[in-house]
Amino acid sequence: MDTPPLAHTPPSQASLASAVHAARVAPLSRPSWRTVAELLKPITWFPPMWAFACGVVASGQDIGANWALLLLGLVLTGPLVCASSQAVNDWFDRHVDAINEPNRPIPSGRMPGRWGLGIAIAWTVLSLIWATLMGPWGFAACALAIALSWAYSAPPVRLKNNGWWGNSACALSYEGLAWLTGTAVMLGGAWPGPHSVALALLYSVGAHGIMTLNDFKAIEGDRRMGVASLPVQLGAHGAARMACVFMLVPQVVVALLLAHWQLPWHSSAVLALAVLQGPLMLKFLRQPVERALHVSAFGVPLFVSGMMVSAWGLRQLSLLQQTVGVA
Repeated sequence: MDTPPLAHTPPSQASLASAVHAARVAPLSRPSWRTVAELLKPITWFPPMWAFACGVVASGQDIGANWALLLLGLVLTGPLVCASSQAVNDWFDRHVDAINEPNRPIPSGRMPGRWGLGIAIAWTVLSLIWATLMGPWGFAACALAIALSWAYSAPPVRLKNNGWWGNSACALSYEGLAWLTGTAVMLGGAWPGPHSVALALLYSVGAHGIMTLNDFKAIEGDRRMGVASLPVQLGAHGAARMACVFMLVPQVVVALLLAHWQLPWHSSAVLALAVLQGPLMLKFLRQPVERALHVSAFGVPLFVSGMMVSAWGLRQLSLLQQTVGVA
């Protein structure tokens, strides 16, 4: 079936009127450019682009002298890889979206036929072609991110069916992999080093909690369609507690590592940003479904600000090591 069935709900007068109107309108043969842009969800491109930029900063390399790599990487991680993952997810989630968000491009009929799948495949191929401009590491990282995005959404793997695995795949791709790619390409393909690896993995763990925040809006559809997201598995309050633990603990560990690496100011800043998330999370724990979006809007920017602070800390450490090495 190319387009999903509508959710089974009693028809209202408004829905019947809409059906009559739709019957009078000729079916779409292709989507509008605006609908294509909506499918690719530009608002979701920010996290991987930000993580890539963090990796670039953490590398300690001259950003001005390598601006072309920075630009190539930002385009790759956001408008290409992330956008393709959104298209893949919307195509394979079209039946769930018909329940949770029927106005999305595919379930609404504004993305007709198999256009959604075609765009997902085209953007995947375009991402891999673009990645060849960034050397072996950039291409390998892109291929891994693409593989994770398809494994997340598409059967028979469909990691999304289990919130633990699905959120882990997204978090690793959006944060850790993007960070390490930014560092590696700036180093000419060299290994990013233990400091960058440690922080990239810790922020990936934190991003697991952020991914859980996105699942609260889809509890009903996920439950009915057999998607075992964490709110479905643990209940809303249990998933809220788990999301907060996943977000807060890695930030505290990052602050401790920065202090251990003789970066007290960066450590204090990361810890302060984590503390500021506390009041938001307390309200979230009391009203998880109602407050999940609130934490995403105001708590996540504090989280990602800590990422950039820690990246500048690693940059300072790298420059200091280079100075000592020269001396």
